[in-house]
Amino acid sequence: MKYLLMILFLPALLEAKVVTEMIAYEQDGVKLEGQLAYDDAVKTPLPGVVVFSEWMGISPFSKGKALELAEFGYVTFAADFYGVGNNPKDFKSAMEISSKFKQNRPLMRQRALAALEVLHRSKRVDQTKLAAMGFCFGGTVSLELARAGAPVKGVVSFHGGLEAPMRAPGKIEAKVLVLQGGDDPYVPDEMVQKFQEEMRTAKADWQLIAYGNTVHSFTVPDAGNDPSKGVAYNELSAKRAWVQMRLFFKSVIQ
Repeated sequence: MKYLLMILFLPALLEAKVVTEMIAYEQDGVKLEGQLAYDDAVKTPLPGVVVFSEWMGISPFSKGKALELAEFGYVTFAADFYGVGNNPKDFKSAMEISSKFKQNRPLMRQRALAALEVLHRSKRVDQTKLAAMGFCFGGTVSLELARAGAPVKGVVSFHGGLEAPMRAPGKIEAKVLVLQGGDDPYVPDEMVQKFQEEMRTAKADWQLIAYGNTVHSFTVPDAGNDPSKGVAYNELSAKRAWVQMRLFFKSVIQ
């Protein structure tokens, strides 16, 4: 009987397939293009998650993470933050273009909301179950959505900047999960403390998990393996953080 049931369900399992499509959109005249990923065998609306990339722009890494998340039953959108053809070519140009947004938080929020709107328009997405996540620069962007009161149930920041030039005017409604390297030189203890104070003032439902022996960009394999540089991949911490993200999304949008 067990084998009969396996045979009966096998066709359905084989039909399930996560597919991707590139979606063109705009923000204030800037042409953008991101990757939508979903299981085309599922016909009912699913929770939606917008994924913001590290400071090098939309990349195989961010697209791959969005695709991986879609395999767990979400519609994901890997957002393009800089515009078609505008990805930085090196760290110097990445610093320059990302700084334009860091120094202009209203623009950062508008660009992030434009990406979220793609999920809003998709018939594959349950509009009551939206969330955001991001890596490094993208983690900062995700937190800005929460501060801006965007219609998201939760946000996740992987090794993102925690500074807040524009704090939330009132209560932060979105649940917040911050996953940090405990030895990240770019997010010193003083910044962490100010972030905690911000969350308490905003009466947010927040969590901050710091991973020991872990520096900046710990989820990114291309970050190298030398922690003394302040930036390095940490496979164990990356796996632990990914598990925490899954548990978080399961509790807030599934």
